[in-house]
Amino acid sequence: MPNINKLKSISGEAHIIGVAESNEIGKVPNKSPIALHAEAALNALNDAGLNLSDVDGLFTAGWSTLDIAEYLGINPKYTDSTSVGGSSFVIHVAHALSAIASGYCEVALITHGQSGRSDREPMPRNPAAPMAQYENPHGIIGPPISYAMAARRYMHIYGENNTREAMASIALQTRKWANLNPKAYFYDKKMSEEDYHNSRWIAWPFHLLDCCLVTDAGAAIVITSKERAKDSKNGSVSILGAAEGHDHSMISQMPDLTKAFGTYTGPQAMKMAGVSHTDFDLAMLYDSFTYTVLITLENLGFCEPGDGPDFIKSKILGPGGNFPLNTNGGGLSYTHPGMYGIFTVVEAARQMRNQAKDRQLNKCNLALVHGTGGLLSSTGTVILGKD
Repeated sequence: MPNINKLKSISGEAHIIGVAESNEIGKVPNKSPIALHAEAALNALNDAGLNLSDVDGLFTAGWSTLDIAEYLGINPKYTDSTSVGGSSFVIHVAHALSAIASGYCEVALITHGQSGRSDREPMPRNPAAPMAQYENPHGIIGPPISYAMAARRYMHIYGENNTREAMASIALQTRKWANLNPKAYFYDKKMSEEDYHNSRWIAWPFHLLDCCLVTDAGAAIVITSKERAKDSKNGSVSILGAAEGHDHSMISQMPDLTKAFGTYTGPQAMKMAGVSHTDFDLAMLYDSFTYTVLITLENLGFCEPGDGPDFIKSKILGPGGNFPLNTNGGGLSYTHPGMYGIFTVVEAARQMRNQAKDRQLNKCNLALVHGTGGLLSSTGTVILGKD
């Protein structure tokens, strides 16, 4: 088990000082994934008031840091290519905190670029992997199928109608946030409850509007030491708590289809930060599917198992509500290039630095950021506080 006292000793020792997306997101067929990496990196460094020459720690997933560093023209003294799906970039925030607190680097750059919509050469799959041998031949191919299996199990245990109502509410209220974000793929495209229920089936129980987008996009985060953050260009956000982990790769090996690893990472990150569920002003939760959000709320401890639908019914997740959730429009309506976790951190930092414009919350001093990767396989939880 992690030593919480040791983790508390590094709480707040690193701060986010720069965040940005690539110049274009959505459908960008004329730019390669590595170009999206580079654009986002330069934009985030500009937001931080730093240059490429200041970077001595590099983090990414999907691509090797060897390729990204060479393309950017930097020589990092600390490098991390941890890749466990869409949660990887939230986990990188934890790794950057640890590396900076330990003295391995002073300015960490986390980058991501992916052309999920336009790439003619998607990331190759390993035909020798267990998933390819033992699941794919039986039709378990791709996230919609695997996540649908988990959602069906949840409905079987806790009831279909209330689960469906909760999933619809998540989709509808997330779209309302996207309507306030001009960078969102579904900006100013309204969704009614009728639209949700009439959207085509993808893999029962998922309608099209239960599923995330597939886009092209890049994003980046700049993290530095507490001391150096004092001179940051646009203010900083303190990293107060962090946790990571995973318990399976194939969906058939998931110990419980209604419980992802957030049941461990959530409590650990909150203990490290010394905060509780009622303290948060914002929750940024990975939303690959509406079901992902539903069980994440339960897994993190905002409500008991099976009580997610009632919790959602009791809250207003959208603009002006009492439980602001995924204020950028999420992977459901803003962007989702394939691995989405970095965008949850970008939005949380913007909200805490009062940079969210029309969707800016009146109060945002403490945020919970949570990434889910693979097939509900890995999770990373980060607690951010306003400096």
